[in-house]
Amino acid sequence: MRTLISTAFVSLDGVVEAPGGEPGYRNSGWTFKDVEFLPEAFEIKEREQKEATAMMMGRISYEAFSPVWPGMEDFADYNVMPKYVVSTTLAEENLVSNWGETTILRSLDDVAALKETEGGPIIVHGSASLNQALSDAGLIDRYHLLVFPLLLGAGKRLFSATDKDTQKLRLVEHEAYANGLQKNVFEVVR
Repeated sequence: MRTLISTAFVSLDGVVEAPGGEPGYRNSGWTFKDVEFLPEAFEIKEREQKEATAMMMGRISYEAFSPVWPGMEDFADYNVMPKYVVSTTLAEENLVSNWGETTILRSLDDVAALKETEGGPIIVHGSASLNQALSDAGLIDRYHLLVFPLLLGAGKRLFSATDKDTQKLRLVEHEAYANGLQKNVFEVVR
């Protein structure tokens, strides 16, 4: 069974929307505008590229990342790995041709079936709605969270407000940095 890892930049109040400057959100770019950059706080991002064997995202994140990431040196390891886009609306003809093998998954059942295949970890980037759906369905195995010392108020959240049974997590790695960032790695307890 493959491990599904959710990775996110998240504010202390749970917002994940527009961390890199995506348009349309009041606090867009909050990860670099409001907190001093310390390279050591982002070590986990490089490690994720080395550990992951595939990448998953929702349609909105795919449409934001696919024109940019293939040409970025910082994300070179992601170029060669298979990508999975979970979407009911994305058409095959809208996939980019310069970012390696990409498969569209049409449902959470497709995600569950993918997890049952052979292979290594799958990393989920961005994709607030997808993360919420995967979490609510019990499909996420691990969370890699870089928590920023900011309260953003409104915005897309990492976790849904769905009324559900308690999901226990085990903290397996953590570190606090001089700029106030916290790295928290949680495994989902089954």
